Formats: sequence, C-alpha cells, structure tokens
Amino acid sequence: MSEVKIKINSDRELAVAPGNSLYATLTAAGVFVPSACGGRGGCGLCRMKVLNGAESQPFTKPEAHWLSDEERAAGLRLSCQVKVLNDLQISIPEQLLKVREYQTQVISLRDLTYDIKEVRLKLLKPERMEFSPGQYIQVKVPVYELTKRPVFRTYSIANDPVCKNELELEVRYVPNGISTTYIHKYLKVGDVLTINGPHGNAFLDEGSDNIVLIAGGSGMSPVKSILLDLAAKKDKREIRYFFGAKALRDLFLVDLMHELEEKLCGFTFIPALSEPMADDNWQGETGLITEVVDRHLGGIDSTEAYLCGSPLMIDACIKVLKTRGLPEEKIHYDKFT
Repeated sequence: MSEVKIKINSDRELAVAPGNSLYATLTAAGVFVPSACGGRGGCGLCRMKVLNGAESQPFTKPEAHWLSDEERAAGLRLSCQVKVLNDLQISIPEQLLKVREYQTQVISLRDLTYDIKEVRLKLLKPERMEFSPGQYIQVKVPVYELTKRPVFRTYSIANDPVCKNELELEVRYVPNGISTTYIHKYLKVGDVLTINGPHGNAFLDEGSDNIVLIAGGSGMSPVKSILLDLAAKKDKREIRYFFGAKALRDLFLVDLMHELEEKLCGFTFIPALSEPMADDNWQGETGLITEVVDRHLGGIDSTEAYLCGSPLMIDACIKVLKTRGLPEEKIHYDKFT
C-alpha cells in the first residue's frame, strides 16, 4: 500500500503505512503519546486534536465516554480510536516531541507490601533522563508472544530527580493484569526493559505557599519524588500529605515519611485506613481519604494540590477540594487506570 502523511503541528511530517491506529502509528514512528491502557480506549490519555483527515470516521464509544461534547466539537479525538487511512493533520503538545526512548536494566527488586513491588532501573542508552518530580514513564512490556502487539503501561517515577541515571518505580499488582503480572512474577534483576518518557504535567509549582498531596496505593510514587526534591531544597512551605490505605498491611514507606517530617519543618504526614483489621491496633485516622482530607484541610489560601491514585479517588478528591474553594487550575493530577 502507498504511504500516507501525518503532519504534526506545523513543522513535522511523517510518511507512514496506512491501516493502523493513529496511536500505534505514532508510537512506531518514535512519537510517544501517553496511554495507561496500551491503546485500547480504556484510559482516555491519548487524546489529541485531529485538525484534518478524520472527518469521515465517527466518534467511537470510548471517545463518547472520555471526551466531553465541547472537546469533541473542538476536534479532540482519542488517537487509539482513529485509523490512519489517508493524510492526517494533528496538533499535540510540543513536549511530546521531546520524549525519548531509553534502554534500561533492572538493578533491584523489592517487595514494599504484599502487592506493591519497588523496581529500580539503570539507564543504559541514553544514560541520563531529565525529569521533574511528579512525571511518569511508559514501560514497554515484553509480552508480545501473548498479545501479538507491543504493550505499554504507565508508571510514575518515585526517585529524587537529582539522580538522573536511575529510575525507581512502585508497581501495584493487578490480578490478571498483563503488565503487573509480568513485573511481579517474571521480571528479574538484570533484565532489560525499553521505556519512554518523561510524560506528564502534574509537577510541582514553585509559586505556591502551601502544598496538599493526596495519594493512595502506588500513588505514593510521584509524591515520594516530590517530597525528596523538596527536602533536598530545604523547602519551608507548609506541606500536608494525605495517604489512603485499606488496612495496615497496605501502608509502606512510613519510616521514610517520618524521616522527611524531621527534614522538612513544614511537612505533616497523615496516613488513613479505610478498613483497618481488628489486629491492626490502628490509632490513627480512619475513613475514606476524602473524609480525612475534609476534616484536616483547614485554610487553602495560596494552595496547590497534587493527586495520584485511581480515577474514582481523584474525582472524589477534586470534588472535596473544589467545595472547599480551591480552583480547579490549582489541582494537578494524572489519572491512571
């Protein structure tokens, strides 16, 4: 089949074979669009503006779910739902054109809880990555034999950005999940993984006076990176970190959080259990993390909030913060499925 052209913004053009999705075509050409579901329409992250060439393709059910009427009217599409059948013109953030592919090697694996594993990667080629606390990468999971196509999954970076030749991930096991099953049960020290990044806009704004951090489960990852960066800079702002877990066995890195409370004079760590077990002997906060945030939030003048967790948790937290008067532009997050 003859090639077709994809014009990106106003200054880049790709000649590609037609027939695949726009998401898969761009990925194969080295343009890495964020996706937490691997291009299956399950996350809504791979949205972009398609200016010309897809008018004959109706919006799909995933697009109706993830995109508002206003977004669809403005030309936004999910790139995994658009087929490359003819010439296309698209508009994407310039930062996506700076995302690079990296070869990495697993240098350590550690169980943080019964279902969360710490994965440390050494960057091989290129050897350094510049990233901001709160950003994430995509991991290319080597399960082609099962899926017959590349599988990418999104994981937040957990380490201090001062360390540019290593990355740390905290991966929660999802039963029957292709990626997390591979990482938890088959990945070994010494294995090589292909990644791309960095992605994401939910990184720290230096202009705020107060910081509210809210996370649950492996959402600890970007918050840990943010806190390590703040500690290295000897930040003196008021910082409150609300971490939600189900039971005591789901809490982790608590000792590190208490160490950071000693280093950061304005930092308070507030863990909460929604369903503590009888033998947990838990004396701390209980209830859904949204309830705990609502009880403790206090003043929100000159406050920035950073959230990481499930889409449902993030939506609930946004509702609480907005009810308290925090403008949505002051609430930063990346929703992962």
